[in-house]
This record gives sequence, structure tokens and C-alpha cells, in this order.
Amino acid sequence: MGTGPAAGNVHRHHTSLTVPDKEEQMTTLAALTTPCLLLEDEKLQANMDRLARRLHERGVSLRPHLKTCKNIEIARRCMESPSGPATVSTLAEAEYFAAGGVHDICYAVGIAPNKLERVAELRRRGIDLSVVLDNEESARLLVDFARQRDCRLAVLLEIDCDGHRAGLRPDDPRLTAIAALLRDGGQEVRGVLTHAGSAYDLPTTEAIAALAVQECAAANTAARLLREAGFPCPVVSVGSTPTAFFGEDFSGITEVRAGVYVFQDLVMAGLGVCRPEDLALSVLTTVIGRQSDDSALIIDAGWMALSRDTGLPWKREEFGYGLVCDEAGNLIPGLRVTETNQEHGIVSGPSCPALPAGSRLRILPIHACATAACFDSYTVLREGRISGRLERCRGW
Repeated sequence: MGTGPAAGNVHRHHTSLTVPDKEEQMTTLAALTTPCLLLEDEKLQANMDRLARRLHERGVSLRPHLKTCKNIEIARRCMESPSGPATVSTLAEAEYFAAGGVHDICYAVGIAPNKLERVAELRRRGIDLSVVLDNEESARLLVDFARQRDCRLAVLLEIDCDGHRAGLRPDDPRLTAIAALLRDGGQEVRGVLTHAGSAYDLPTTEAIAALAVQECAAANTAARLLREAGFPCPVVSVGSTPTAFFGEDFSGITEVRAGVYVFQDLVMAGLGVCRPEDLALSVLTTVIGRQSDDSALIIDAGWMALSRDTGLPWKREEFGYGLVCDEAGNLIPGLRVTETNQEHGIVSGPSCPALPAGSRLRILPIHACATAACFDSYTVLREGRISGRLERCRGW
């Protein structure tokens, strides 16, 4: 069992996302301009409940990564309280969610020196914003900045648990040296953070479960070494959606970070985390023609609407750039987006139907974060009907 606070309210907020005005109530899918980002409220809720329940049963807190949803209403439904905790990937997100009442925020990307002023401003406003770093140079720059501005920042040291991207190895002697540099410079060493990003490269659930063990072990090892050196290390943070779902023992871990779980996507389906039917997000598109030999449909959703994320290499042929559903969201067997240009998508399959121009389809995303990033807002569906629209935070 984990050592973090119990994830008490397994699901916190069951309210509808948005109450539409009269004009929106009259809008139908057929009237929407395409491409359009659709969000199914019931699937969203089921996805949020599933992970919250799982982590609650294992006694570890959830710090949802809001880089996926980028919306305050959705955030309030997946956080443990309206004030957090939360994870973000940009300071624009931190500022947006802070304005919405979220006060406990981890900015989980290595801090760039030119962003420290915005960090300090958020903290001056009473936002408990923590930052991440993994090297002495960044630590010195942070300490110098804080001395000049007479402020105290909260820092998590990033740990490399799998050679995926960034961070210190958990037994690296520089870990305690950087912690000492920060402490002696008047800064708060809050704990350690790691991310098992290589989970997205593993083709079996058994391998992901093993990586979850490795992820927790790395974080716990680093935390132990810091404590032995006199640093309290109250935060021991791990997280990725796959390891959150396949990890079993979170002993010593205070929080799990995950983001894409709220929507799910075809990468997660390919890893066995969910089924394609669980995906809450899709792109509504219109057939604008057929190729000359009638072997493929042309749609008005290209890589500007779907992204060009190719997902899992071993699922590339099966998933293409997205699976295809009818307008109601039912999967059409064998159809996928096989090519994308900027504003054109090519839909094909073994028996591609000869749909007329004007027909509506829905495309399930390969990577929900990348696809959603193409849009300014969601059109929310409840029981198959439009119930409102939600904004998305943009920028860095």
C-alpha cells in the first residue's frame, strides 16, 4: 500500500460539464462545422472513476496530469478537491488552473531559467507551485534567481527510472549534492519525481507491470538516499497511465501522476489499458469525396485535426492515424485513416464503403493529448446529444 493520503472521495464530482444555452440545445451533430472535437461525458466519467477507484484501493493519492484535458471543469471532476492536487506541463496551464482555484500544482517539466519569474509570481499569489530539475546548473540558476527576488521555491528532483528521457539515476551521488545546493540556497527540497515513459514501448502488460515495480523502486531508492542524507523528502511521485493501471504495489509512494486516462486513446488500447470502445474523445469529420478508383474515402480531417502521431509501431497497420466510427460513434470494422495531409485524411480498409460526400464519420485518436491540442474547445455529448462546449487552455 502507498503512504500518501487516502484517495478518499473515489469519485468526487458527478455534475454535468456544461449547461448549454437555448441555441446550443438546438444544435445537432449534423449542424456542426467539421472537423470538430467531440467528448462523450459518460465515457469520460467512467474512465476517471476507474483509475480513481484503483488507486484508492491501493492507498495512494492521484495527482492528475491536466496537460491532457486542459480544462477547469474536467479538472475539478478528476482532482481530489477543487484546489488540487494537480500536475501540469506548461506554465500557461498552471496560470489557467490557478485562476480557476487550483492551488496545489506540480509543473512536471524541467524548469527553464526564463520561466522562473512566472513561477515566482504564481507563488507570490499563494499558489503552491513546485518545479522539477535534475542538474546542478539548473539548481544554481534557480538559487541565484531566488536570492535576487528574495523568494523561496519548492523543488522536486527528477529521477530516471528507465533511461527514457531525463533525470538522475536513483543512486547518483549528485542527487544529494544538488539537494544540498538547493537547501543551502534557502530553497525547499520537496522530494523526488519520476516518469516511466518507456511504458509506451512495451508490447505486453506483464512488461508494463514489471516496469511499474522498477519505477516505484527507483523513486523509493532516491527518497531513501535523500532521507539518509538529512532531507525529509515528503513527496515520492511516480506516474504514467500504463504503470498506474498495471502497477500493484505502491508502497512508499505518496502520489501517482497520470493524464491520458481521462480520455484514453488508441495507444492505451494497444497497450491493453482500455478498449477502443472506452475512448471518450473523437473527431467528427465529413466525407468530401472518394479516390478515383473508389478504394478510399477523402475526409476533411487531416493532420491539423488528428495530429500525425503514429502511436505504437506494432499497431501501425491496424490503427493507422485513427480508427473510424459512424456518426453515432460505432466502430466500422476494418476502416482506418491510412494517410493524412494538412487538411485531408484518407480512409481505407479491406471493404471501404462508398459513402457519399457529406456523410459524417468519427475518428478515434491515436494520441489523445496530441489530437486534442489541435482544437480550442470540446463539443460535449451526453446520451448522444450535445450538452455544451468546453474551452481548452492553449500555449506555454
